[in-house]
Amino acid sequence: MIVQEYIREDGSSPFRSWFDDLDSQASAKVATAIVRMELGNLSNVKWIGGGLGEYRIDWGPGYRLYLAQDGDELIILFVGGTKKRQQSDIDRAGGLLSEYKARKAAARKDRK
Repeated sequence: MIVQEYIREDGSSPFRSWFDDLDSQASAKVATAIVRMELGNLSNVKWIGGGLGEYRIDWGPGYRLYLAQDGDELIILFVGGTKKRQQSDIDRAGGLLSEYKARKAAARKDRK
C-alpha cells in the first residue's frame, strides 16, 4: 500500500499541520500506524461511510487518523485528531475527501 498525505491546491497538508504539533511519543504512535497501513494492515480502520475511514490508535487521548482508500494500493491521509474532537475532525475530513474527489474528477476531465 502507498500512504500519502492529501495536499490541497494551495500546497498545504492538513494532516502534516496536525502531525507536526504532536509530541515525540504521539508522533511515534502515528508513524507506526502509517507503517502498518503501508504493510496492508487496515484492521484498526473503521469505515464511517462515503469512503471515509477512521484509523483508531488506542493510546493517550485516543488518536484518530482520517483517510480514504483510492483503488487497491493508495491510502490518502486527510487529518488527524483525538476522540475529544472526533465529530469536527470527521466533518473536516469529509470536506477534504469531497475536495479530493472533485479535483480528481476535474483532472480526469481535463485529460480527455
